[in-house]
Amino acid sequence: MTRTLLYTHPECLEHRMQPRHPECPERLVSILDYLRANGMLAEFEQREPARVGSEVIAVIHRPEYLDMLTSAAPTSGLVRVDPDTAMGPGSLAAAQRAAGALVAATRAVLGGDAKRAFCAIRPPGHHAEEGAAMGFCLYNNIALGAAVALQDPAIQRVAVLDFDVHHGNGTVDIFKARPEVLVCSSFQHPFYPDRYVDVDLPNIVNTKLAAGTDGAGFRRAIDKDWWPAIEAHKPQLIFVSAGFDAHRDDPLGGLLLAEADYAWVTRVICDFANRFSQGRVISALEGGYNLDALARSVGAHVGELLQA
Repeated sequence: MTRTLLYTHPECLEHRMQPRHPECPERLVSILDYLRANGMLAEFEQREPARVGSEVIAVIHRPEYLDMLTSAAPTSGLVRVDPDTAMGPGSLAAAQRAAGALVAATRAVLGGDAKRAFCAIRPPGHHAEEGAAMGFCLYNNIALGAAVALQDPAIQRVAVLDFDVHHGNGTVDIFKARPEVLVCSSFQHPFYPDRYVDVDLPNIVNTKLAAGTDGAGFRRAIDKDWWPAIEAHKPQLIFVSAGFDAHRDDPLGGLLLAEADYAWVTRVICDFANRFSQGRVISALEGGYNLDALARSVGAHVGELLQA
């Protein structure tokens, strides 16, 4: 068994939207610098993902949507594909690398290379619906990983756990009719994007948190909603949409989590993975926009993943 895997690529830095946009390359730089400075980067086996094309991503997104992104990709300037989401000259390649990271991580973990992987990627993905870009997201990276896992004959059930401050609407959209995928999403409510928050299906767990909810409130809600659902579903592989914008210092959210809360939720996820999933956890970066809080929170998260 090798070390925990880390997937990232320099092209993920080339996705740029308008100046001073919170979803900026510095997010990824701050994370990698923090992990390096604290001796954690060396504990990973680092791998660079290949780009993946529409023929792979079509397992979760509509062909016409994929064609639109390809044709809209600019050679200069910015093209807006959603009120909050734009593409620059490096955006499509970055998105193909981010999606490729989840494909590669999933295949590596299922192939026995490692039990756990963290994908330090951008753009994020959990808002991208089956046929729409949204909320800084182009391809739904985590959903692609889950769909690729289910192509393996040995995998019948997976879980996607999302603790970003914003609801993982895209992941819910993609899997709402697929009971083999359990989707648990905790999020501030009412809040952006306010889509699919009232879906009432056994495989969809929407954990609504009022603005001002602190770590204790978050933990109570997760204890109540997520863990019984995982017990019932018994996933053979667990994916994590790891957004850190529920941190109390984040400028885009109104929740009050701290690094210890991210360590706690990751630790319990890993405990469930050890019970049901042969320890297998694949995590991908979503939100988090205060650079210092983001880096520290990722450190807390991956510190638990590294205990494989």
